[in-house]
Amino acid sequence: MSVWMVRARAPSFIIPITTLRIGNGNGDVKGLRLPLLSNKSWQFQLQFQQRNKVKKKRQNVTISYTNSSSGGDSASAALELEVNEIRESCKMWKWKGQYSINYLVSSSPNSHPNSPPLLLVHGFGASIPHWRRNIGTLAKSYTVYAIDLLGFGASDKPVGYSYTMEGWAQLILDFLDEVVKKPTVLIGNSVGSLACVIAASGLVLLNCAGGMNNKAIVDDWRIKLLFPLLWFIDFLLKQRPIASAIFERVKQRETLRNILLSIYANKESVDETLVEIMREPANEEGALDAFVSIVTGPPGPNPVQLMPSISIPVLVLWGDEDPFTPLDGPVGKYFSSVPSKLSNVKLIVLDGVGHCPHDDRPELVHEKLLPWLAETFNF
Repeated sequence: MSVWMVRARAPSFIIPITTLRIGNGNGDVKGLRLPLLSNKSWQFQLQFQQRNKVKKKRQNVTISYTNSSSGGDSASAALELEVNEIRESCKMWKWKGQYSINYLVSSSPNSHPNSPPLLLVHGFGASIPHWRRNIGTLAKSYTVYAIDLLGFGASDKPVGYSYTMEGWAQLILDFLDEVVKKPTVLIGNSVGSLACVIAASGLVLLNCAGGMNNKAIVDDWRIKLLFPLLWFIDFLLKQRPIASAIFERVKQRETLRNILLSIYANKESVDETLVEIMREPANEEGALDAFVSIVTGPPGPNPVQLMPSISIPVLVLWGDEDPFTPLDGPVGKYFSSVPSKLSNVKLIVLDGVGHCPHDDRPELVHEKLLPWLAETFNF
């Protein structure tokens, strides 16, 4: 099944077809017929001019094509939302009576009444718009919540706050109690996955992190050799002028782009929108303090310690080209072994996918995630 996404300045439309004849009704483009023969995921854009009969002038229209024919159907395709649309739909919730937490809720009239809500939890440096390629698709069948963890996105970044994995997990639990108020499936990426493991509801883990930072204690000689360097980096970051200089460098567009290119397998997913999603919150007051606290703070409990105590259904999706938590690393090896030890855990390795599978190859994630949700929660 293939998908065409027609995008101008109006909302996007998703039309499953095998061929498409483009015509704008005004005679500017006629008979452009494109056979969709490839079974691989690929993208391109067309630009043409459309005559506006009312204003009697021509305007540019862009058509973006995404072929997601990878064995799934149109339900698994990535319906991408505009970042501004996401931000305008967000709300604020007061955590502990003092911290403003940014969140989004999205659903459709077709959502199954017995299906559980989903809560999307981003990874390090990310925010709610990092799920822009997932929210629309998931909201067809579920009520979808997404949250900016404290210190990230549009949520508060309190100066002097000590960030911990346990603190983020408590934030998630309190959000479920006070806002969602229903049993919920948690879907996290990277450190967001680890926070979800600590909070432990129904779980979907996308390349789960080993800890809040690289000092996570795991049984790996390579990491142990790096400990002196990691502690030295912590020392440098605790010197305000040095930390500020490093942070300014990290949040530059080109630096962010290069970092993202190193962790995404699908390089086409690293566009200017993604760079800005990561960059904009880094310019807010308190962002530097959050960065330093997270990088230099305690790594918190790691999933190796936590997973044996979890009895709820868990789906683990792991990109096989992740340089941060590779499959042959200690955390990846552990999760590879878990399904043989814990019957409630299912692992699916995603070929040609990096550290952020939901954004790197969203259609592939949906193809694996949606059937698991339907089967697990029996609707």
